[in-house]
Amino acid sequence: MKLSGIIKSFDLRVEEAIKNNFSYQEFFEILINDEVSNRRINSNQKRISKARFPWHKTLEEYNFSYQPSINKRFIYNLATCEFVRKKENVAFIGPPGTGKTHLAIAIGLKAVALGYRVLFTTANEMLEELYISRADNSYQQKLKNYVNVDLLIIDELGLRKFNQSSVDDFYEIISKRYERGSIIITTNKVFEEWPTIFYDPVLATAILDRFVHHCHFVVIKGESYRMKQREGAIKALTDDSKNESNQLNNDN
Repeated sequence: MKLSGIIKSFDLRVEEAIKNNFSYQEFFEILINDEVSNRRINSNQKRISKARFPWHKTLEEYNFSYQPSINKRFIYNLATCEFVRKKENVAFIGPPGTGKTHLAIAIGLKAVALGYRVLFTTANEMLEELYISRADNSYQQKLKNYVNVDLLIIDELGLRKFNQSSVDDFYEIISKRYERGSIIITTNKVFEEWPTIFYDPVLATAILDRFVHHCHFVVIKGESYRMKQREGAIKALTDDSKNESNQLNNDN
């Protein structure tokens, strides 16, 4: 049995026990708590690694004041991950740069902290991996990777239109996860445009019917935060150039 938590803290706990005159029972209880805490941390780190987040973003870092169309209380309710327990879905819909991926990752991290298995992917990466897997007969295993987690986050749906093979694979995932696991989707396509993403209108209807049945929609109507940052940087550079020019004129 590996007791790495106890090993890490043993010398320190011995010093504390001697200094504070702990009983043997108190000493062993502290060591056991150290081991439990260490295992919990290690388990959380493993789940984060398996989730394949491209970066870590928290709700506390999200600028809700810049996106007033978002109900902050509703987002924090989603972050309790009750929707994951109920095997419901979430869709973040809005223009590029409005923080859809940020919110999806933040909620994904909350789910990991609560002990749920999470997997992050873009729609294109997922479908490309499944397409390639047919060549080496690993398709079923790859499919299970996307089906068996508690929460699957699919980023950038609709960035490219699907071909028939992609629609088939996407349907397999949605169908197998229906009422068995939660999905978060981010997209810049309004819901009325979703059918145009899919090559096959029949499968498109089947996909949407299953995903929407137990789904929470978050529609973001604000401007691009990245564009705002870029404009701010350009303005700062322009102001600096003007100040330098004025300084040169004054010197002359």
